[in-house]
Amino acid sequence: MGRNIDRPFDLNDNAVQMASIANLGEFEQVILLAILRLGDDAYGVTIRAELADRTGRHVAPGAVYTALERLETKGLITSRMSDPTPQRGGRAKRCVTVTAAGRRALTRSVQAFDRLLDGLDLVRGAHA
Repeated sequence: MGRNIDRPFDLNDNAVQMASIANLGEFEQVILLAILRLGDDAYGVTIRAELADRTGRHVAPGAVYTALERLETKGLITSRMSDPTPQRGGRAKRCVTVTAAGRRALTRSVQAFDRLLDGLDLVRGAHA
């Protein structure tokens, strides 16, 4: 109901209430999209290659791995170690998969983006 007047106003009240909703940054969105495109072959190296191919962005490996850790902490992806392969000198890969929560967060982000774009003709240059 109302705010407890004995308690000082806290600007973080809304953040606490929305803690269960994952807000995605643009880089997190493109990482999730790359993982979905790659399916079972999604791991750091292939994610970087997908980003370069699809967006033209050449991302540092550290940026990808930091984002993957952040997404896993938020529960938006899961990871597992693959079997070691001779092509990698006997090393395993950390493969990642988007969770149901990750799909929902990505869907919310895309829908919000679509609502912002609605009525703008950016592709044809009207608002460029």
